Amino acid sequence: MRRYLTNFNLNDRNRFSCDVVIVGCGAAGLYTALQLDPKLSCALLNKAGVERCDSMYAQGGIAAVSEENDLSFLDHKEKHFHDTLVAGAGHCKEAAVRVLVEEAWANIEELLRYGVPFDAAKGRFLLTREGGHSENRILHCGGDATGKYLTRRLYELAAARPGLTFFNGMCLCDIVTDEDAVYGVTAMDQNGVPCYFAAAKVVIATGGIGQIYEKSTNDRCLSGDGIAAARRGGAVLQDMEFVQFHPTAFLYPDESGRYFLISESLRGEGGILRNHRGEAFMDQVHPLKDLAPRDIVARAIDAEMKKKGSPHVYLDMTKTEADVLQKRFPTIYDACLAKGIDMAKEWIPVLPVQHYFMGGIQTDLNGKTNLDGLYACGEAACTGVHGANRLASNSLLECLVFGRRCARHINGAAPVRPKEERGERGKGEKGIFADFVDYDREIRFLMTGDCGIVRHGTALAKAASRLKEIVSELDAAALVTTAAVTTHHKALVAKEVLEAALARKESLGAHERSDETRQGGNENGISL
Repeated sequence: MRRYLTNFNLNDRNRFSCDVVIVGCGAAGLYTALQLDPKLSCALLNKAGVERCDSMYAQGGIAAVSEENDLSFLDHKEKHFHDTLVAGAGHCKEAAVRVLVEEAWANIEELLRYGVPFDAAKGRFLLTREGGHSENRILHCGGDATGKYLTRRLYELAAARPGLTFFNGMCLCDIVTDEDAVYGVTAMDQNGVPCYFAAAKVVIATGGIGQIYEKSTNDRCLSGDGIAAARRGGAVLQDMEFVQFHPTAFLYPDESGRYFLISESLRGEGGILRNHRGEAFMDQVHPLKDLAPRDIVARAIDAEMKKKGSPHVYLDMTKTEADVLQKRFPTIYDACLAKGIDMAKEWIPVLPVQHYFMGGIQTDLNGKTNLDGLYACGEAACTGVHGANRLASNSLLECLVFGRRCARHINGAAPVRPKEERGERGKGEKGIFADFVDYDREIRFLMTGDCGIVRHGTALAKAASRLKEIVSELDAAALVTTAAVTTHHKALVAKEVLEAALARKESLGAHERSDETRQGGNENGISL
């Protein structure tokens, strides 16, 4: 495996020095930056601009038990803790889940101090429920636009804060290390110019891996860059086989190819999944019916589609009045209407697509990796919170809780200046010609066909063998553009996912092996 993707002498490149580098400007990266000691200088790198992050698309909200509810026993932290473990198929790290639910409300209060406008009426928050939740505990903004309101407010605050500097259009190449620790990152700007960001503390918050699949709700810039760079730097990866497919994406992708999410909140407000005969098929699948955990619903829809040879099923919201839908789900209502579907009168065509990644860079409870000075938070990290299948609306919460923990650990560490490195890194910029468009297409084809909702050992082995070859071929290629670097990131991450999926022979959570048995049945011991 190639250690460095680009050849560079750190003395020759555009060089920036700071205390902390954060790669990624979604909810995790921005919130971490705001929690840093103001005395620390911080460079925030993003790949496609501050308006392009997956956090922007989060609709459902943030799961958190309020102190008021906890005391009145209408809902309490133990329920949230239990729901998370059940959805995660018993594979969650319990200590991490305990941190998540115990510190949830303190971070919500921080967002309130920041001025994040959670929906409320008559002095009380409006709470909703999604799949896998036993109670209404999800706070939201703008009805169904929580991510947009949250990230825009965090960006406004970060942009106004001295010491935080944004570098837009920076594609992460490598995490620079020596035998002792991390001391910066290299990135390539929009013109293909390599830059070196020297820092003794690096936080990876680059999000998920959506673009190794053909169909995803993720922004087109999410290609596992941080995970791949960390892996090449020697960081430990964990739970790479667990890829979540959201059950209900809108049938029609946008111009970029991204699939619009039809939030689980609609089912929390009474929506019903129906097949082409109009049958509410989830009634026969799980006691929670349409509010079963996501992996169960996704497999049930996949089975219905294969049974009928259909490209989709339907979500029925027609029992809800149009004015209620427009007020509660304005983003989704308008998106459907733009395609000629009035969700108050017509069923919405939906299908499962790749949505979230439970695996990633292994961290402890403070976001620390096995490499000194390297941290990770958000979807790029694997804290152990989500186990084999993420509980709905725990993702933004994880960004907050563990982003703050990353920042606090950095704040408490002794200040260390980055080394004045002068050595060469990388293999050189000469290499064989490679058609990166063809490689990219093949990676997504293999992952979609062989490592999707249902997997088989024979297909996984064949795909894993081919991905190993692709990584080796790209190792020998000249990687002098952001497209080339991104393709290498995708290939390496896809290889890691396939190898982990092949190694885990039993089905568990979102990892379904059709050639093996389900470990202990499904999450509730019910046969699917």
